[in-house]
Amino acid sequence: MKVLAIESSAVTASVAIMTEDTLIAEYTINYKKTHSQTLLPMIDEICRMTENNAADCDIIAVSNGPGSFTGLRIGAATGKGLALALDKPMVAVPTLEAMAYNFYGDDRIICPVMDARRAHLYSGLYRFENGKLITVHEQCLISYGELAGILNEVKEKVVFVGDGIAAAKDYFKDNLTCNYTFSPAGLRTQRASSVALAAIDMANEGKTIGSDMLKPDYLRPSQAEREHSGKRA
Repeated sequence: MKVLAIESSAVTASVAIMTEDTLIAEYTINYKKTHSQTLLPMIDEICRMTENNAADCDIIAVSNGPGSFTGLRIGAATGKGLALALDKPMVAVPTLEAMAYNFYGDDRIICPVMDARRAHLYSGLYRFENGKLITVHEQCLISYGELAGILNEVKEKVVFVGDGIAAAKDYFKDNLTCNYTFSPAGLRTQRASSVALAAIDMANEGKTIGSDMLKPDYLRPSQAEREHSGKRA
């Protein structure tokens, strides 16, 4: 199985081509550029450099949220466009689950955290058992305090991954009593290779969809929707 994976849920833009045995190519940029400017050129570059063709891939995988509303929409549109043009099935990978795959096989509780602003995070809790990702706590929008309370009840080692570390680091240092570690820079950001790993597992479980069924999971209304609802209220 060959996967073309796209990650655009935050500042990081990342694309990868992977089989079940080999990471053929991965191109990741963690810089403030619009994903609409970067994703397609990045896909073209890794295909050209590795003499691959997107049409040769079996599935198109997309990081499906939560995350940046704009980033998720661009990633979804890019993936859906390719899948539709090439008549390929898709896998919608929950972003936080993909982030947990940065620590594939780790025996700690993995806590992905994405900055959701206003002292809130997108987060969930995961662990690997016999090579399979197990959800300990479903992904959700949660305050720093609520997450700290949950983690302080965990009697296992915890590793944080994601840009939420920078936002909540000081709060965690002051309020966490569990045994925890912050992931190093090389493993902290979202990676398309992790999206691909998760997608292969999901595809093997029959969790593929058509391009028309892909819808980003934002976990909360956009700012425009919230403001509109407030005005109506």
